[in-house]
Amino acid sequence: MSLPTDRERRAAALSYKQGYYAPVVVARGTGVVAEAIIACAHEAGVYVHESPELVKMLMQVDCDQHIPPELYRAVAEVLVWLHWLECQKK
Repeated sequence: MSLPTDRERRAAALSYKQGYYAPVVVARGTGVVAEAIIACAHEAGVYVHESPELVKMLMQVDCDQHIPPELYRAVAEVLVWLHWLECQKK
């Protein structure tokens, strides 16, 4: 397995449910896997947020693991913004 190049697309998917103490990384990958994650999100109507810095940090979290406390603020800001977007649609 080769290391991803700087131009190779990366993606991470998070899940957050009531009762979780933090979001969980449910998928992550580079290249073709990243494209598949993004395509699945679009097909499911899930918003795709592009933040190379955040994805780089999320790529270090194993799948099925909660995000580390260092990422709480960054992820919370995205979740609050998504909630705001959803409220604007109504």
